[in-house]
Order: sequence, then structure tokens, then C-alpha cells
Amino acid sequence: MSIFSKVIIAGLSIAFLGSCVPQKKYAELQKNYDKSEAERKYLSGAVKDLETERNELKAQVEKLTKDLDALSMEHNDVKQDHDLLKDKYKKLDEFKAQLLANQEKSSAVSKMENQQLLKEMIKAQEDLQKKEDELNRKEAELNKVAAQLDGYKSDLQKLEKDLDARSKRINELEQMIADKDAAVRALKDKVANALLNFKDKGLTVTQKNGRIYVSMEAKLLFPSGSTVVNSEGKGALVELAKVLEKQSDITILVEGHTDIDPMSGAGCIKDNWDLSVMRSTSVVKLMLKNSKIDPSILTAAGRGQFVPLDPAKTAEAKAKNRRIEIILTPNLDQLFKILDEEAQKLDPNSGEEGDDEESDDDISKPE
Repeated sequence: MSIFSKVIIAGLSIAFLGSCVPQKKYAELQKNYDKSEAERKYLSGAVKDLETERNELKAQVEKLTKDLDALSMEHNDVKQDHDLLKDKYKKLDEFKAQLLANQEKSSAVSKMENQQLLKEMIKAQEDLQKKEDELNRKEAELNKVAAQLDGYKSDLQKLEKDLDARSKRINELEQMIADKDAAVRALKDKVANALLNFKDKGLTVTQKNGRIYVSMEAKLLFPSGSTVVNSEGKGALVELAKVLEKQSDITILVEGHTDIDPMSGAGCIKDNWDLSVMRSTSVVKLMLKNSKIDPSILTAAGRGQFVPLDPAKTAEAKAKNRRIEIILTPNLDQLFKILDEEAQKLDPNSGEEGDDEESDDDISKPE
């Protein structure tokens, strides 16, 4: 899969988190994803088709050029024959005039000889007319081929211009994606380095599908059943917030996850949905309080027990599933803008989704 496909999918795959954001936003992101993927594939297919058509037109131009050269040579040969016959006809015409003059003055020239000469003159005149007709036909054919050749050259120039524009557009998109990739890798390194002190305390930093996942086990952040961040968890979140407050071109999604054990007791927390949402909200508020992060790029969401890391029912698996995931996604607004501009020119009829490629790295191995 090309870098283009990987990061397009990376920018859009947040749509798959639809269960933690409003349905309308999910549908809109899904629609943008489908449209951009179809447009990306159509653009690549269109470029290949244009290159094929350009090669075919070049071959036709070469063939027509050879035909034109051959016709030009043939035209010249016919013209030379025509000139020779015309000169011969002129001489015969002069001879005819002389013959008629001699016929009037002398009776020595026989009538048979005169008739033979007249026949030769008539035949020469007929041959001359045939050559003239053939010459005219060749000239018309030559003009037709020349006009057709001009048309192919014009089409080829338009095609190459269109192909250059499309290639330039794709290069622009790929450069933009490469820049986003580099920025994501750099941010992942910054986050990993800032949180190195917590790597053995249930915290990991991974990069996957063009996004950065900071996963913190609940034991690092919260007492059992609580939504209040403890002192150690606050230290990790403050370090992370200091890194993220300097980032203006990302969105931050904070997801709360629980295990499968149901909540017990009374109070404002009724079930695992409430617990997961309240914990993510506590994390967001703490990060905002201790940094200058733009609140508009933050989203708090809860996913209850429905997205486990380990489906087993053991204590170890449950501990792993109780977690907060902070998902950092690059802003792809400019990329969508370019794709929308292309969408006004193109009408893709089909598109297939590509497979996501994953690259997980533990905090102990920053990229």
C-alpha cells in the first residue's frame, strides 16, 4: 500500500470510533473517508489511463508522420511525372502547329503520318490529364493526413498538459502526507521521551495507522471505582499535556475503558458507561487545567467494557482492559480541501478500501 493510502486511512480511521462520538459526526467522517479513498484510487487510475492514451497517441503521431513523409515523396514523384508530361505536351502542341503549317505548305507529308502524330498527341494529352487527376488526388489525401496529424498533435498536447497537472496534484498530496508522517513520528518521540519514567507503570506509547496512542492502565490514574486522578497519574498527565500544548495541528481524543465487571452500589456512577465517560472527562479537565491546550481540539469519550484489549476473563486481562487511551490524530483539513477540489472535476464510479497497516512500538523503543 502506498504512503498515500496509509495516511488517508490514518486521517479518516477516527471515524471507526463512532461509538464514542455523536452519530452525525461519525457519519460525516465515514462519508469523507469513502469519498477521499474513492477519489485517490480514481486519480491513480486516471493517471495510468492518461499515460496509456498518451503513448497510443504518440504511436499514432509517429505512424502518421511516416505516412506523411511517404505521401510527400510520392507527391513529388507524381509532380515530376506531371511536369515531364506537361513539357512533352507543350512540345507536341508546338509540333502540331508546325505540322498543320507544313500541311498547308507541303503535300509531301502524308495524311497517315499526320493522323499518327495526332493520335500520339491525343494520347499524350490523356496521359497528362490522368497525371493531373492523380496529382490532385494525392494533394487532397496529403492535406487530409496533415490535418489529421495536426489534430492528434493538439490532442496529445492537451493530454500531456492534463497529465502533468494530475501528476503535480498527486505529488503535492504525497508530499503533504509525508510531512504529516514525519510530524507524527516526531510527536511520538517527544511523547515517549516525556513519559519514560512511567514505562514500567502501565503506560505505553504506540504509533498505528497514522495516529499516536498513549495508553494508561487505570491503576496508574485512579483508585478502584473512582473518577478522581491520583497524584502519580496527575504527574504523567501533566508531562503529556506540556508536550501537547505546543501542538496546534492535531486533535486529541481521550477514551475511557472498563472491564466487564458491573458497577455495584449507589451514587452518580450507575454502570461502566458512566465510569468510562467520567474518567475520560476527569483526564481532559486535568490536562486543560495544567496546560495551554486549545480545548477545541479535545474530545472526551467513554467506551465502557466493549473494546477490550484482552477478551479473557482473568484478573490480568481485566486489569489490562481498565485503561485510558489518549489518541493523537494529525489534522487533515488541508488534505481534505485538495481532495474536495478534485471532486469537483472528477466523478468516481467505484472505490475499494485498502487494508490498514500497523506499526506498534513500545515506549521503551521510541522511533
